[in-house]
Amino acid sequence: MFKLISKKKFAVLVAGLVSCFSMVFVFAGDTGTATTSPKEISLDAESLKANLKKSLGLTVSDVMKTPLPGIALVITDQGVFYSSYDGEFFIQGKVYHVNDGVTDLADASLAETRLKGIAKFEDDMIVYPAKNEKHVVTVYTDITCGYCRKLHEQMDDYNAKGITVRYLPYPRSGIYDRQGGLSQGFKDLRSIWCNENPNEALTKAKAGSGVVQRICDKPLEEEFNFARRVGINATPAIIFSNGKMVPGYQDPNKLSQMLENL
Repeated sequence: MFKLISKKKFAVLVAGLVSCFSMVFVFAGDTGTATTSPKEISLDAESLKANLKKSLGLTVSDVMKTPLPGIALVITDQGVFYSSYDGEFFIQGKVYHVNDGVTDLADASLAETRLKGIAKFEDDMIVYPAKNEKHVVTVYTDITCGYCRKLHEQMDDYNAKGITVRYLPYPRSGIYDRQGGLSQGFKDLRSIWCNENPNEALTKAKAGSGVVQRICDKPLEEEFNFARRVGINATPAIIFSNGKMVPGYQDPNKLSQMLENL
């Protein structure tokens, strides 16, 4: 069931962008057992970064140990992956720790990284505050996303439950189009964030109105790249105050319950 890919085979699938190959790696207990045992070597983060850069062309920003022996979590410019300590084996997909419940190792490890990164963008958020605030969530959003629109339509309900919603932009089409120019999705989100009344502009755009084009100095590309590095690849992506991420739309009642159970 479980499969590790040698770097030679995986390199064929990586050409600037990470391939669509995916898999799920599940292990149980405190240590876990994989069908292919990794070499018993110590983790040298800098050496691993260099190996993955050389073999796959990936720029690794952070390396973290995991409970799975010989396997490290690597945060790269193309997303989150796992690797053997020497870089010989590379895993794309989710790894779960099955013990007292099921824990996504990447999500647990990335919580602090998400919070530190998001803090850099607090002055660039479009915020819909709750009058009697109990919780704050940060949502990566796009105006072309149907569930993002549904979430926004219920903003009064979220706020009524004491949930303040802070938006950051995530153009689903990416930053650049196939011709190398800025994508329309990026330009529309930039225009909204550059609007003199961004809250109103975002609400109108999510209701289907056209976007009046604006250009200003906003860190949308930096925000998008950061989101990719911490495991966000779709919208809406909801990040709680503890750094945990919940992908996808959650209705006001369900989201309120999740926040109360943190």
